Amino acid sequence: MEIYIHTPLTTAEKALLRKALGDKHTVHVGNELLPEAREDAFLGCEVAMGNVPLDWAEKTTNLQWLQLHSAGLDPYQALQNRTFPITNLKGFFGESVAETAVAGILALYRGIDRLARWQRTEFWMGQPMRASLQLLFGAHVLIVGGGAIGQKTAALLSGFQCDIRVFSRTAKDEVLPISDLDQYLPQADIVIACLPETPETIRLFDAQRLALLKASAMLVNVGRGSAVDEKALMAQLKQNRLFGAVLDVTDKEPLPTDHPLWQMPNVLLTQHTSGGWAKENEAKVNFFLENLTRFEQGEELLNVADLEKGY
Repeated sequence: MEIYIHTPLTTAEKALLRKALGDKHTVHVGNELLPEAREDAFLGCEVAMGNVPLDWAEKTTNLQWLQLHSAGLDPYQALQNRTFPITNLKGFFGESVAETAVAGILALYRGIDRLARWQRTEFWMGQPMRASLQLLFGAHVLIVGGGAIGQKTAALLSGFQCDIRVFSRTAKDEVLPISDLDQYLPQADIVIACLPETPETIRLFDAQRLALLKASAMLVNVGRGSAVDEKALMAQLKQNRLFGAVLDVTDKEPLPTDHPLWQMPNVLLTQHTSGGWAKENEAKVNFFLENLTRFEQGEELLNVADLEKGY
């Protein structure tokens, strides 16, 4: 079988992949080929790993399965007449994203962002800043998104004895429907958005909904930038009608150098890094290999994506 690898891998990661595959497959690694040869290599393959360009996916007639190296499905929702399944990494980034969300909250609550800036300028603030610090312990937290990220974040925050409510498109067990969100927003200390991008989630946090939050509340977005109306958020922050925001995702990425968010003192930008860790790609290779075994044996693939739903 011909396999094309579009995911950028290190030498060690490629060696891991090739060792596992042995001689039974022919592997074409994109970054080992000249740029002009990559599309043809992909078009000749039955299986591919990585987020190939949309036009390649539209042209292929050989592909039998595409494994993405992301949880997000953009831009593949635009595919027409697709004849192959697409699997993604839904749930794969739960632990790392949850840790970034909690780290960002603690950084703002405990003044770590300010202390880091002062350290670079050798400025000692000390005692006067103590009264401005907040406790995460016992905070009222709303987690909007009941998937792996939301679940992992809730588990971490439970160690701080937070009062946690989780909201999802589909309510079940102790998970509340998103339609109930507005009645809980005025009491929230922290709101964490960890939603996929769907028509229902775009601008979920618009000006009207952000205005329901109290001035001491914090907004955390580790899902998709489209979930938050950035202009409305910046207006709230400038008027000190929010304590702060932790944003792993933004509307435009990379964030333009002249964007006001860079200079806002009550905003922490984590630059869409929350999904990362040292062995991230190694884990992606192992996930692909597990799914490849299923593919070879005619079993159901893990994480078959629903392009209409967006996850």
